[in-house]
Amino acid sequence: MPQILIIDDNTAVATALDVLFSLHDIDTRHATSPDQGLAMLAEHEFDLVLQDMNFTADTTSGEEGQDLFRRIRQAHPDLPVILLTAWTHLDSAVELVKAGASDYLAKPWDDGRLLTTVNNLLELAEARRELARRRAREQRQQQALHDRYDLRGLVFADPSSERIIALACQVARSELPVLITGPNGAGKEKIAEIIQANSAHKKGPFVALNCGAIPSELIEAELFGTEAGAYTGANKAREGKFEAADGGTLFLDEIGNLSLTGQMKLLRVLETGRFERLGSNRERQVKVRVVSATNADLPAMIRAGSFREDLYYRLNTVELSLPPLAERREDILPLAQYFLADGKPLSAPALQALQRHNWPGNVRELRNVIQRAALLAQGPRIEVADLNLPRAPARPTAAADEPDREHIVSALERAGGVIAQAAAELGLSRQALYRRMDRHGIPRE
Repeated sequence: MPQILIIDDNTAVATALDVLFSLHDIDTRHATSPDQGLAMLAEHEFDLVLQDMNFTADTTSGEEGQDLFRRIRQAHPDLPVILLTAWTHLDSAVELVKAGASDYLAKPWDDGRLLTTVNNLLELAEARRELARRRAREQRQQQALHDRYDLRGLVFADPSSERIIALACQVARSELPVLITGPNGAGKEKIAEIIQANSAHKKGPFVALNCGAIPSELIEAELFGTEAGAYTGANKAREGKFEAADGGTLFLDEIGNLSLTGQMKLLRVLETGRFERLGSNRERQVKVRVVSATNADLPAMIRAGSFREDLYYRLNTVELSLPPLAERREDILPLAQYFLADGKPLSAPALQALQRHNWPGNVRELRNVIQRAALLAQGPRIEVADLNLPRAPARPTAAADEPDREHIVSALERAGGVIAQAAAELGLSRQALYRRMDRHGIPRE
């Protein structure tokens, strides 16, 4: 049962409130002075405070209420506080609301409005507590990953990142090929490094090849090596990436750029561990864990005939789909702080700008933005202008604080469909979120 602390020197007020709330399954406790109220808050956990603005006879300035509110806020920064005020010090109550009070009600109050306000605040407080519990649980899970596995210094905080990393660590000790999908710059190579670092071959080499950065006619030579005279300009024998990665991991980025001939040879190596250098008939045997990555739609390439279906199923025995940075919002600020190292701090508006940006270039873009801003910033802090981000499209003033359909759906997805958590993230009560879901045609599941 929710519990409310009433701080008011008028026992008649406390009695009336106790009767009203008891009819709605809300328990109340009563303090007759600020000091007694603060002592009770220190000893017991309350869900909400209703406080008067004056406690001394013939005093109407509201200064006692202001002082009490500030002391409550200092000791309990997240506790909802409703001010009970007379018209003579309404301005003081308005100022306190601007300073963080939840609401104010004039005496005599309207029971219906008071109950609505209290119920909304209790629901929002519970949602915030649930959100805090969820975040604490996620932090424990992330710390457990750091303690158990070698994460190669990866910085992350978003639950979607944690799920991908946990799965990567889980499959690391197997010998199965892994396909990492996701947009450019999202961190696919770092996931491959984590797989290598936690595998049975962690002491072996980690060799990376970007198939998209090498001309198609040279990719096979890079993969399998060449004998002297294999083609014009091949003056001496050279080992390929498979030989260099023997006993370790070969990371093939942009695997969709591999030619069909190269795909056929790669499939044979994956199945037998054997290959020939270009210009040689002698087979060589290697033991290599292949981790590949792509930002391409490989099933579409299969339908178009530019990627082998049998190779696709051989590569993605385990598929890890890495979301873009825009879908891992909780990673943005920790990554920004990491890229700053010991550089200038970010101002509060700059932090907000980083959160609002969509990051089409993902982690690579974020790193470049932060490093450039740290170099060019003239003041003691990095400001919004130093980030040089494109200006976000303006939203209508009337809807400046109103979440749109996209924001509501995203919040529901991050909360796993838990209405209270999504409402807390959006700064709404559950009823308010339900109303907006109905307005936007979002089904209640």
